[in-house]
Amino acid sequence: MRTVPALRELHHLYSGRGLVVVGIHSPEFDHERDPASVDKAIAKLQIPYLVALDTDFSLWKGFGNRYWPATYLVGKDGTILWQHVGELHQGTDAWKDAVAGIETALLPPRAR
Repeated sequence: MRTVPALRELHHLYSGRGLVVVGIHSPEFDHERDPASVDKAIAKLQIPYLVALDTDFSLWKGFGNRYWPATYLVGKDGTILWQHVGELHQGTDAWKDAVAGIETALLPPRAR
């Protein structure tokens, strides 16, 4: 939840340029598996991007993830371009790395 403001800002800054932010909710507790509860949390947190409910942890396992929270920048071809373990906050070194990775990923192929 503490990473949501940073992801919301990345969505705001870059969705018009092609970035697609997708939150993946892998529930730790049984009550977090209920889609209605997740929908309420999305509304309460004012999350403007898609949130996938990963109740069987298939996405978690697909990324080889072992940490809560983790943030990934994935290229159009499915390659993981950048990842961060832990909370993501604006103005931190991790934030600057994320922005640099996004800027690079959004460049036209010839400009890279």
